[in-house]
Amino acid sequence: MNFSSTAKRVGIIGGGIFGVSTALQLAKLGVEVTLINDGPLSNGASGRSLAWLNSANFRSREYHELRVMGIDRWRTFLAQRPEAAEFLKFDGGLTWEVDGAGDKLRSVLDYEHSIGYDGRWLSADEVATVAPGVDLSAVSAEGAVFNPGEGWVDLPRVIALLVEDFVALGGTVIENAGESRIVVADDKVTGVATADGHVIDVDAALLATGPSVPYAMRDLGVPMGDESPVALLLFTKPVDTKLKAVLNTPRIAVRPTPEGGLALDSGWSEEEITVHDDGTFEYLESTVQGLLAEASKVLEGNPTLEVESIGAGRKPIPGGGDPVFGELTQISGYFVAFSHSGATQGLFVPELLAREIALGIESPLLKDFRPGRYSA
Repeated sequence: MNFSSTAKRVGIIGGGIFGVSTALQLAKLGVEVTLINDGPLSNGASGRSLAWLNSANFRSREYHELRVMGIDRWRTFLAQRPEAAEFLKFDGGLTWEVDGAGDKLRSVLDYEHSIGYDGRWLSADEVATVAPGVDLSAVSAEGAVFNPGEGWVDLPRVIALLVEDFVALGGTVIENAGESRIVVADDKVTGVATADGHVIDVDAALLATGPSVPYAMRDLGVPMGDESPVALLLFTKPVDTKLKAVLNTPRIAVRPTPEGGLALDSGWSEEEITVHDDGTFEYLESTVQGLLAEASKVLEGNPTLEVESIGAGRKPIPGGGDPVFGELTQISGYFVAFSHSGATQGLFVPELLAREIALGIESPLLKDFRPGRYSA
């Protein structure tokens, strides 16, 4: 860590779950915090996230532990904020592979068991007992894995609650500020600047702008891996379904929404998006209809699904997949938060970052996820 003294004034750029949650944690520590966003809050990746709370599949022990602690913090949040029960659910996650890939899925379950992550193998017929609302004919004949401790959250609603608490503690929110930046002088953070040139003096700053973080690093000459694709997240109109669990299937990922609709995501749809040299992109109506059709296939009764809204933009994925948290080795007081699992880690990691920023206390839980690893 470069920054060893306490920060009394902190600027945060990014109005998603990492930025807002860290702002609140800093305010609780008595820090004067200014939160800046280019548009309204939740207008970036947090507003178009499947927001599946999980630590399923293969990953390092260190990353798994961080995610499990993240899930635990959401349970604490729910216990303290019962009103969140409308948009924070723990009804499990159900995963299956294409027929013939049963051995692959069983190896995943074996690994999960080896690290203490709760998972159960279900035959196709058993799925209905723990995950109602699924078309059993769509489930692989070899079976599926059910992880009962998983859930989902509606991040924009959480962010709205956190901002209320932040402002009540004296925090400042600046929305629609345009493309803001962290001001650096003599390898040290001195301020945060909005697009119109207004500069706010600070002792430290956090950049939490999702997939835009690596671009800012390149401008600074700081190495950072980036694998962020352009992706679609579809929200459907309300539909009559018993589905409560999050579904992770070969062709579609599905989770309920608080409004009674569904959120839909997939890997194949990303491949059908055309990204132009100037960074703009376009997607096909056939891709949208394909997502709706794939979701209908996995739901009991195969209901007709209609689009309510579409979230399109870059999905934050750091190079190598693991998250990036903490202070830059090159610039004192310059912190970043960049992760694909923003929803899962959205409450817990900001607690750790706030202690690092405000108190100079380095968290050993983040030692494997520092931005300096790309310079090694």
